[in-house]
Amino acid sequence: MGHHPSLAPGALPVTRAVRVRHAANWINLSTPLGLGIARLGGARVRRGPALSLLADRYRWSFPAAAAFTVGDVVITRHDLDLLAARRPTLLRHELVHSTQWAVSLGLPFLPLYLASMGWSWLRTGDRAAGSVFERHAGLADGGYADVPPRPLGPVLRGAAARITGVGRAATGSARDDLVADPQRP
Repeated sequence: MGHHPSLAPGALPVTRAVRVRHAANWINLSTPLGLGIARLGGARVRRGPALSLLADRYRWSFPAAAAFTVGDVVITRHDLDLLAARRPTLLRHELVHSTQWAVSLGLPFLPLYLASMGWSWLRTGDRAAGSVFERHAGLADGGYADVPPRPLGPVLRGAAARITGVGRAATGSARDDLVADPQRP
């Protein structure tokens, strides 16, 4: 199969904003990091639209996503041409993440994104539905469902019960052993 037309270097316009994003992601070292991750994962890399770099056939199973972006590098375990044919909006979604890397000044994007995923899980039970980064990139474009928020109180009470329950179980079981056999040293 040939290259999908939406992935051709000229498929999207190279605007001033695209040039700024591209330069920022080289300067903040996120694009070199993305290239390093792609190469370590055995991906093949080629030029893509809007000054992006496309890396497919990545060998590692982490992170668990159809694709992920580091700087201007869109990385996937799949064949990108087949993926683009099946999910034509995915590249648009990933290019928004590329801009998010630039706006976040590179590496600060990682803890911000992880915190956003944690908040999403806490609020929705889903890692993406409540993430400000995934929502901004377009949940549907990224293949994510829009999950409604859940009440925060029961989630926090349940977590607290599990945490305190674990502590009680550990100390309670030792006390129960002593009560059951007081002669035991």
